Amino acid sequence: MTTTPHRPAFGTVLASHMAVARYQAGAWGEHHLQPVAPIELSPAAHVLHYASTCFEGFKAYRHADGSIQVFRMDRHIARMRQSARHLVLPEPDAAQLEAMVRAVIDRCRDAVPEAPGALYLRPLLFGTTANIGAAATPASEASLIVLASPVWDYFAGGMKPLRILVDDLNTRSAAHLGMVKTGGNYAAAMGPTLAARAKYRADQVLFCPGGDVQETGASNFVLLRDKHLLTRSLDTSFLHGVTRDSLLVIARDAGYRIEERPFTVAEMLEWVKTGEAALSGTAAVLAGVGTLIHRDTEYRVGDGDVGPLTRALRAQLVAIQQGQAPDRHGWLSKI
Repeated sequence: MTTTPHRPAFGTVLASHMAVARYQAGAWGEHHLQPVAPIELSPAAHVLHYASTCFEGFKAYRHADGSIQVFRMDRHIARMRQSARHLVLPEPDAAQLEAMVRAVIDRCRDAVPEAPGALYLRPLLFGTTANIGAAATPASEASLIVLASPVWDYFAGGMKPLRILVDDLNTRSAAHLGMVKTGGNYAAAMGPTLAARAKYRADQVLFCPGGDVQETGASNFVLLRDKHLLTRSLDTSFLHGVTRDSLLVIARDAGYRIEERPFTVAEMLEWVKTGEAALSGTAAVLAGVGTLIHRDTEYRVGDGDVGPLTRALRAQLVAIQQGQAPDRHGWLSKI
């Protein structure tokens, strides 16, 4: 009998090198590669007091021919630049950030796992201006770092249906900053998520302020039924997920009717009597929901297991990422 080797938890292992660039005197300096190590930071750094930070997360895959391919790098770089603008941080140059990502992957090629693993890329931007009185002043100095982390199959033990608490009172983040990938938004969701885990054994919280469905603390939300996909239309209140966008394209290619519009908790609970619900994001791609918990009542989603439409759409996207299906939309960048 063979056993599956133990794999470290997602994001807990870093590759050997990182790329670093600094913004000073109104310009970005040349980036360089260096071994991963602690960084020196003033205790008065802007990021520590005023949360001037944003990040991205995407993956590079080792294909069967030995090549390394990055999935939708251009879209992630564009989103990071957008996040920087919203936080009034020095905006990274797209070409330089791509060069940094490529340099890290090239230096750490041996750390890219075979499929179904991947190398997770984490660009990080943060304000370093040393001024504890700068609450209303943007950072004039900043650092940009690109980290890499080998990750393995997110569902190594098999896909399991998630339990989701529906919170129709609270918001995940400030309405104008939900589309920004900044640590404060994730921190804001952590307390409610841990409370839901303790009280309801919930995996995540689906924030639905005023009864309008938005997203969970770390994932976008979709409903599926009879070749029909429903998800909230884009606005500033939630993250514009690249995986979400990719799934919509794949579903449309497969003949799905795509609806992007606001919908309510009541409509969602009616939908899941016969349909499916799922969370989308970089780590899991698409994860099926088996139970929704609303006002202390549990609602089974479909038959309570991960649905066939969820499994099929996830498999189609993963096949493109891993080079097992044609990349018809030019989403992969070879390193």
